[in-house]
Amino acid sequence: MPLCFNTAADYLEAAREMAVSGRLALARLLAEEAADRMSDPGEAARILRDFPGPSLRQEN
Repeated sequence: MPLCFNTAADYLEAAREMAVSGRLALARLLAEEAADRMSDPGEAARILRDFPGPSLRQEN
């Protein structure tokens, strides 16, 4: 079944799955995307604290 990401919760769930499977870099990227979709800055910060590490995003 293909993955479908529509909400912050979808990205956060995928981030947790990647963390459990040891794919920490991918977990961080997914967590960053989840945090970006949060309207509450405090909740966004909490998500990023749960997935520590530097941002791996490449900005153009």
